[in-house]
Amino acid sequence: MPRNMSFALTTEQFKNQTKTVTRRTGWKFLKAGDLIMGCKKCMGLKPGEQIERLGLIRITSVSTECLFIISDDEVHAEGFPDKDSAWFIRMFTEHMGGDAFQDVTRIGFEYI
Repeated sequence: MPRNMSFALTTEQFKNQTKTVTRRTGWKFLKAGDLIMGCKKCMGLKPGEQIERLGLIRITSVSTECLFIISDDEVHAEGFPDKDSAWFIRMFTEHMGGDAFQDVTRIGFEYI
């Protein structure tokens, strides 16, 4: 059974398959070829709530990089074609913590 990965902030982008990259503060153990089940929410479920599975993805690349170097093209690959890197950095740090100069895990994937 593949591990679950939450796409709570980008559920629509995942469903529309406009997102092909995700950045995380962990997940450094992933490697190309790993299968992951994308979910709407994986943790913090209330009693009676169940995981909503969105679909299976295959990891194509994993690297570590400074959040600050994200390009507008990468923001588009994150599923935000009308946003820029400054917006993404603000959004990421507001929701995930840290700052613009933290190292994050960049995960490329394809839909199965």
